[in-house]
Order: sequence, then structure tokens, then C-alpha cells
Amino acid sequence: MVKLEATKEHDDGCDVTVTVAPALPVQERHRLPLSNLDLLLPPLDVSVFFCYLHPAPTAAGLKEALAKTLVAYYPLAGEVVANGDGEPELLCSGRGVDFTETTAAGVELREVRLGAVDEGVEKLVPAKKAGVMAVKLTNFRCCGAVVGCTFDHRVCDAYSFNMFLVAWAATARGSSAPPPAPSFRRSLVAPRNPPHQRAPSTDALIDRLFSPRSAAPPPPAAVGRSVNRIYRIAAADIAALKAWAGPGRTKLEAFTAHLWQLCARAASPRQSQCCMGVVVDGRTRMFPDGAMKAYFGNVLTIPYGVIDSEDLGLMSLAGVADDVHRWVAEAATGDHFRGLVDWVEALRPKPAAARAYLGGTGGNEAMSCIVSSGMTFPVGKADFGTGLPAFASYHFPWPAGAGYVMPMPSARGDGDWLVYVHVAPEVAKVMEEESTVFQALENSYVFE
Repeated sequence: MVKLEATKEHDDGCDVTVTVAPALPVQERHRLPLSNLDLLLPPLDVSVFFCYLHPAPTAAGLKEALAKTLVAYYPLAGEVVANGDGEPELLCSGRGVDFTETTAAGVELREVRLGAVDEGVEKLVPAKKAGVMAVKLTNFRCCGAVVGCTFDHRVCDAYSFNMFLVAWAATARGSSAPPPAPSFRRSLVAPRNPPHQRAPSTDALIDRLFSPRSAAPPPPAAVGRSVNRIYRIAAADIAALKAWAGPGRTKLEAFTAHLWQLCARAASPRQSQCCMGVVVDGRTRMFPDGAMKAYFGNVLTIPYGVIDSEDLGLMSLAGVADDVHRWVAEAATGDHFRGLVDWVEALRPKPAAARAYLGGTGGNEAMSCIVSSGMTFPVGKADFGTGLPAFASYHFPWPAGAGYVMPMPSARGDGDWLVYVHVAPEVAKVMEEESTVFQALENSYVFE
């Protein structure tokens, strides 16, 4: 079902916005509580975009498939409202998803500098004004199009939204084997009743990683001057980092260790400490049997480490990677996630937030950054019936005290990584001055 919402004129052409509702009626308006792990997220919108050369997906095909996919993924067609305690929850109203189609007049897709995000990439993703999700299709001169999506992070994490993207693409190309339906079983992340007696070490870890808050923190002054970039890392450089990090260390741990040292190099004299966090998914930690494989929602924690900036510069990459491994492994357990669910329950309705999001224990005086792995990003499954994208990336310029970095697989499928970064200009400068690892993303790499 598609209903016309509005038509507006913009500099680049005509924007036409419609609201795409689920193809079948959803249950009568009902409320789906957010889980305790959802409640740890402040109101943040996350975006993703896919670049297609000729032939590109059409608005008609995308909207038809979207309406069908929203039947199973009905929370994305709802709204976030406040309950009686002032907590956010989902109103599954079937409102629909705002879908905007526009034309970039006089511009070819090959001319867009995708790596220089601040030069205009943000125009390729929709600014969500209402509902849980929005979509934008930008058509370019001489063919080519970009499909951009923005969603409310309180409703789902990247893992969940990836499931939706795969299902939407499969529906658009008429796949005979659609992906499994999403699970909204809140019982999987329900607090234990009576509350489980946690080990003191579990309580201490939660108290170190999370903090009660009376309101959403105001953006630090430094956020206003953050820059957004997309870099490329060659597969050979990723392998070299892993080798330098030593036996038993993953590529992500090696990458995080290298980034941590770069952040320390960029730290100002005031920033005597450097904080590095890593987003950890808890699905397989809570249920190793795969019971949460299709769970739709947030199942995240953000452990972090803090080291003196000067000391980081003196450590070997292997030593830093060992430290990353230690504090990530400490939080990557089922006990931690179950304890976190109980901790939020005891705190409600007072909200809480990850300390790493706020800049760690050092606050604004620490150079802080968070790494979130995007290696499950389904760029190889985003075929909406016209072929795979030439390029795809997340876009997440969040208003937090810490920088944000997300590595993802290149659409070329050659083992290279693309890395979205939202960091202070000093960090970007250090990244670009090093002789290896972070390389400028040239259009010739994307559109050759």
C-alpha cells in the first residue's frame, strides 16, 4: 500500500515522498515493549546506503518489495512512543515507512566522492522525520542510483537491520527461498525472576561499563568539529596487522589495537588518557545453540580499555592487541549479558548508557573511540533484482563524546575492507599521514 504524503522542491531536483505501509494489515494497534537491552540505547538514527550502476533498482520495485517485507518486519512500520513511565516503546500501528525519490540533476554517480563523506554523502541517506525507518532513492544522470535507509537504533541493531535488508532484497528479486522470519521473542532477553544472584565480578564489570543517566547527555563541544570519512584497507595490510598482533588474535582485534595507537598519537596534551571500546554482539553468547539467530532487537554491550596516551605509543602492536583481547573477552559472556538485563531492570525507569559512548572514564578529557564490526554487512546479498551494488557503507555521525569507526567488507569481494570513520579531525589527519593501512577511497576503486 502506498499513499502520497508530500511533494517538495529542492536544489537538486524534485523530491517525492510517499508512505509505504505493510502489504497486509498488521495486528490491531498494539504496543511492543523495548527490551532492557534496547533501553540502553539513546535516541540515535543509523543510516546505510547502496550504490548501483546500470541497471539500478526502480522506485516501483523497491516500494512493492518493501510493502511485502514489512509484513514480517512490522516494527519498522511503527512508531516509537513513550509509555506511562516515560520509557520508549514501539507502537505497532502499521503507519509505514517514508519513501523519498529524488533526482541528482546534472550529476553522475561516478562523480560523487564517496570517501569524502562530508562533501555530500549525507544527502544520499534520508533524514528520518517520523516513524522508525525511512528510505531514499536518488537517481543520477546517465543511469545509476543510490538506495539509502535510516533507522532508529533503539528498535534494532545492525545485525537485525541486516536481516531486514537481506529479506527486502530477496523479495525484490523474487527469491523462491525467502530468509527466515524475524523473532520478536522478548522472553529471550527478559530479566530473571527472582533476580539471579550475580557474581561480584559481574556486577563490577557492569558498573564499570554502564552508568545511570538522568537525561540524554548533551553533545560535547568536540562533536561539532568531527569529520566523516570512508577509507579503504587492502587485504594484504589487514593480514599484516593480524600477523603483527600475534597468534590467536583476530583481524578485528589487530585493527582495533592499531587504531588505538593512532588515536593516542592524535591526542592533545590535555588528553593524557586514550579510551578504546568495541561493540560486542551477545546473541551467540547468551544462546550458543542459535536460539537468537533471528532475534530482532539490540543485543549489545560495549567493553572498553583506558591506557595513558604516552604509554600506548611505547607499546608493541601485539601488547596492545593482548589488552584489547582481554577486556573484550571479559564482556563476551552469557553471564555478562544476563546480568546486564537484570541490572537495567533494577534501575528502571531511570535510563542508563554505555560509559564508552560518553567517552569512558576519562570523559571529554580522554581521546575516545569505539569500533563496531560491520563484517556481516550483507553487501553480497543486496541484489534487488538488478544486480549487486558497486559500493555500500554505513553512515553514523553520532552525537557522542567518542569517535565511531566501522570496518566493512568491500563490495568487490576481494578481501579489502572499507572503513567508515566519524572522528576528530586530529585522528583523521593521523590516519591519512601514516604510510600504510588507511588509504584514500578513490572513485576509480569503486567504479572501475
